[in-house]
Amino acid sequence: MTIERIGIVEPANGLPCISRVVVRGDTVHVCGVTPDPVGDIKVQTRQVLERIDRLLASAGSNKSRLITAQVWLSDMRMFEEHNDVWNQWVDQANPPVRACVGAELWKLNMLVEIMVTAER
Repeated sequence: MTIERIGIVEPANGLPCISRVVVRGDTVHVCGVTPDPVGDIKVQTRQVLERIDRLLASAGSNKSRLITAQVWLSDMRMFEEHNDVWNQWVDQANPPVRACVGAELWKLNMLVEIMVTAER
């Protein structure tokens, strides 16, 4: 089975060398997606989800094909506000399994990171 890598990021400014998307067979793995560190949790969540939409599309998939999602919030007190945006975005007929945990994110004022896996 071949592996396709989309959007390889070269290491720079202390960031790792990664693929934004890896496709193996009909499974699409999207890297942890972060926002610009401005705005509140709703603004940042919307931005991350828009970026995920574009990355899924680059691999021939979309949010209705999601299998899993992992969410990291810098402060779990933002859970409900984050979920307001998530619930507006997610395909209600085809929601993925999901985990959401609190974590210290890598950049000051960054509030959310989301990683997904989908089918093509």
